[in-house]
Amino acid sequence: MDKKKVGLKPFFSLILSTGIPKLALAVGLTAGVLTTLAGLVVPLLTKNLVDGFSVASLSVPIMIAIGVAFIVQAVIDGVSIYLLSYVGQKVVARLRERMWTKLLRLPVSHFDKESSGETVSRVVNDTGIVKELITQHFPQFITGIISIIGAVTILLIMDWKMTLIMLISVPITVGIMIPLGTKMAKISRGLQDETAIFTGNIQQTLGEIRLMKASNAEQNEEASGKAGIWKLLGFGLKEARITALIAPFMYLVVMVVIVMIIGYGGMRVANGTMSTGALVAFLLYLFQIIFPITSFAMFFTQLQKAKGATERIIDILELPLEEGQDGLVMDIANKPIQVVDVSFAYEDDEPVIGNVSFEAQPGEMIAFAGPSGGGKTTMFGLLERFYEPTSGEIQIGGVPIKELSMASWRSQIGYVSQESAMMAGTIRENLCYGLENGANISDQRLWEVAEMAYADEFVKTFSKGLDTEVGERGVKLSGGQRQRIAIARAFLRDPKILMMDEATASLDSQSEGVVQDALTRLMEGRTTFVIAHRLSTIVDADKIIFIENGQVTGSGTHKELIQSHTLYREFAEQQLA
Repeated sequence: MDKKKVGLKPFFSLILSTGIPKLALAVGLTAGVLTTLAGLVVPLLTKNLVDGFSVASLSVPIMIAIGVAFIVQAVIDGVSIYLLSYVGQKVVARLRERMWTKLLRLPVSHFDKESSGETVSRVVNDTGIVKELITQHFPQFITGIISIIGAVTILLIMDWKMTLIMLISVPITVGIMIPLGTKMAKISRGLQDETAIFTGNIQQTLGEIRLMKASNAEQNEEASGKAGIWKLLGFGLKEARITALIAPFMYLVVMVVIVMIIGYGGMRVANGTMSTGALVAFLLYLFQIIFPITSFAMFFTQLQKAKGATERIIDILELPLEEGQDGLVMDIANKPIQVVDVSFAYEDDEPVIGNVSFEAQPGEMIAFAGPSGGGKTTMFGLLERFYEPTSGEIQIGGVPIKELSMASWRSQIGYVSQESAMMAGTIRENLCYGLENGANISDQRLWEVAEMAYADEFVKTFSKGLDTEVGERGVKLSGGQRQRIAIARAFLRDPKILMMDEATASLDSQSEGVVQDALTRLMEGRTTFVIAHRLSTIVDADKIIFIENGQVTGSGTHKELIQSHTLYREFAEQQLA
């Protein structure tokens, strides 16, 4: 992804585009104003109480008023904090929703280039930074601004000379905080990038834990993980150094201002130009200014982090969607498929297949054979519309498949691969995965398709039957069991077109026989495309397309190719002898 720096405008535009709950925001901010106003009354009441202080002359009404002001302030402040947090949570939930919706509709080619772990980090960690800003720091910033404006206004009315002394500290503070904030933004950007990379590496290692252990790669992965951890530590310590400068500096400024006010105010009280109550009120108002200012440092630091996170969020939201989100809804049953001069390259200068043409009539079995890396799997990717041809087109019944909606096309295709993918969950959930009415499919229908795929035999041996957990990627099932679940899933979808990437290639002979029977039953009456690693599975195909280096070098039945295609004949002699 291209990295581009964003300012505050894109950040606020992004937040506004999520549809902020305006009523909750308005009420929350209003409550914040009322809280601040209630808080601003307390020092004035305290001034009157102190100036008239004596045990005999304790003013009950003033004490009650102070108590009421505290209670009102606490109640309204709670309402304000909740509503503003609600706004923040809602905004970030919608932001995550948009990102998730976007990611699910990006083309497969995007995920070929981007680490899934990094993408997960963008959805979780980067939006988490924005959430923290909106739910915690933004409400404090708004109420802090109101508190400062109110307190400074009252102080200027009470004693403008002392107020000006106090305000001398402001430009000094700003002059130091701005460069520190800029430095923090740069560090935060690096930390977010490194966190995303680290998350990606961790996810990849744990996702392939069996490969890692079988390869004795614990030491290598341990070293790699530690390197990532130490990089994160480096960024964390840089952040800590800046925080270590900000916090003591703010404390120093605050203490200097307090000492100056107490010293100057004490002299004023001594010579009678200021009352003791006024000095106490002044100090209380000073704290109402100081606390928000110290929180501003955290707000602007978090804002810089959120700007960095926004860059990556906007990168994802601006990516082009997979083509075919809208289009024709068409029944493709009993329609021929034509592949016309199709070429494709993953990278511009690396063509994978070139000028491939063939036709499949309804109900035919079309097999792809040829050396590894010739382009067979890529052809499947194009038929499935994981990728779009760089030139040429694929048609169904004379209509280019790119004109069909992606949902309509894929809902009518069944795909069974060598390593049948499964989601963590139950057998039932895997059978119904992706079906709109999945929750309404009866157990009877599920057992029917399981029986058709010869899967009912082993499912019945599990104590929980269809509700048996299969583990992450189906690790609790054998290869043959996963294949039969995949075939049962295909039966349930009742596809018009069937695609099989040599579904028995990695099975033992006993499992292979059962799975092959299930596949034969599944293929009946359906247009079928098969990638053949073993020619014994395709000798009865209606048409075999031999692909070498992305080019079709032969096409015909098994007998025809034995006679006309030298390399195919060599393959046949090696495998079928």
